[in-house]
Amino acid sequence: MQNVYPSLEILDKRAIEKYGLSEDILMENAASSLHQLISKITHHHSVITIVCGGGNNGGDGYALARRLAGDYYVRLFIAKEPKTKMCQIQHQRAMEAQIEVIKKLLPCDVVIDCLFGSGFVGELLPDMKKLISAMNQVARIKIACDIPSGIDKDGNVSDVAFQADWTISMGALKTALFSDGAKDYVGEIVVGDLGVSRSLYEISSNTCLLEKKDMRLPKRHHKNVHKGNFGHLCVYVGEKSGAALLGALAGLAFGAGLVSVIGKEFACPIELMHPDEIPQNTTAFVVGMGMGAVPDNFDKMPAKAPCVLDADLLHWEGLGELLEVCENLVLTPHPKEFLSMLRLAGFAPIDMETLLRNKIQILREFSIKYPKIITLLKGANTLIAQNDRIYINTFGTPNLAKGGSGDVLAGLIGALLAQGYSLLDASISASLAHSFGARMEKSSYGLTPLKLIENIKNLA
Repeated sequence: MQNVYPSLEILDKRAIEKYGLSEDILMENAASSLHQLISKITHHHSVITIVCGGGNNGGDGYALARRLAGDYYVRLFIAKEPKTKMCQIQHQRAMEAQIEVIKKLLPCDVVIDCLFGSGFVGELLPDMKKLISAMNQVARIKIACDIPSGIDKDGNVSDVAFQADWTISMGALKTALFSDGAKDYVGEIVVGDLGVSRSLYEISSNTCLLEKKDMRLPKRHHKNVHKGNFGHLCVYVGEKSGAALLGALAGLAFGAGLVSVIGKEFACPIELMHPDEIPQNTTAFVVGMGMGAVPDNFDKMPAKAPCVLDADLLHWEGLGELLEVCENLVLTPHPKEFLSMLRLAGFAPIDMETLLRNKIQILREFSIKYPKIITLLKGANTLIAQNDRIYINTFGTPNLAKGGSGDVLAGLIGALLAQGYSLLDASISASLAHSFGARMEKSSYGLTPLKLIENIKNLA
C-alpha cells in the first residue's frame, strides 16, 4: 500500500529544509517528471500545448516548456499572468527560450493542465470554465499536473473539470485524487519524482492506497487438512432470501470450510447447510441482507464470533447500543446506510451532499469513536476505516453497480473472518478480491452476482 496525504506543503518544506533542496530545484524536478511521462506516451515532434496559471502549478508548466523545446513543438497558453515568485522566474526563463505563446487554443497532440494544481479553492469563474472545456476538446492526450483543474483539495469536482488521461501527483499521492467524483477525471495516476526518493520525501500517513499485492487470498498450502480447518460461516436469511443466499454462496466459494444458513421459509441451495439453530462451531456470522425484522437470536451472534453487519441491520434502532458494547464487527454500508449509522451512533444530523463532500473526514471521525470496529464504506472508491486509519480501494468497476454485488462482498468478508483473518485483513482482502473479480468481466454492464462469485473463485 502507498501513503496518501491531504496536502504536501509540509513534505515540500521538509524536503527543502532537511535535504537542502530549493523551491527552484523541486520545480525543475517536477518539470522533469512531466517530461519523462511525455517521452513515454507520445512521439518526438508532437505538438504540445501547455496551459499555465499564475501560481506554482503554472511555474511547473513554464519549466516544462523550456525542457521540451526543440524535441517537440511547444506552445504556451497563458491563462493568468504569473503571480508567485517561482512562477515569475520560470515564465521569464521560458520567454528567454523563445517559447511560442498562443492566444487561442488550437488542436494539438498533447495538452497539459498547469492551471491550478492543488491550489484550487472556491468556484471556477466563467472564463476558466470555458477554457477548461476547450482544453478537454483540443488534444488526443490530456495530462494534469498535480490535480486536474476543477477539482479542489478535498476532491470535490466543479461542474466543469479537466478530464485527464494521466495525472502526475508531484512528490506523493494526494487525497483529492481518490474521491468518488474525481474518478472520472484523473485518468491514470503516477507520482512525480521531485529529486528525492519517496521513502525519504514521505512521512507516515493515516491514509493509504491499497494495491493488488495487499490482497491475501485464502490459499490452502497444507495437504493434510479437513473442512473444519477452514472455519464455519453462518449467514442469517430473512424476509428476502436471495440477498443472504448470495452472501452464503460467496462465502463457500471463498474458502470457508462450512457454510450454514439459518432462518425460516426459504429454499436452501444443496451446497449449504440449513440447521434449525446457530451451529456450535460457528466462527463468523453475516447478518442483515434482506433481513427485515431482526432475528430473535441476534444477541447470541456477536457474543459468539465476529460479525459482518450489512443492509437492514444498519437501520436497526439498537445499533448504537451494540456499537458501544461490541468490538468484533465489520459494518459494510453504502452512503445512505452510513447516514443511518451516524444518526444511530449519536452524530449530528447531516445530509447526503455533506457526506459525499466530506466522506473521508466523516468516516475517520466515526472510526475514532469506535476504534476496534471496521467500517467499509462503499462507493466508486471503497473506503475501509479503523481507528483513524483509512484504506482506499480504487479498483472497483461500474459493472459492480448492480443489486447483489454488496451481498457477495459481505459473504467474502465473512468467509475470511471464519478462516481466522483479522477484521481489517478480512475487509481489505475481500474488498480487493471483489474488485478484481469484477475486472475479469469484459462487459461494463453484464456482470451478475453469480458470475462475480465464479470469477472470484478463479483469482490467482
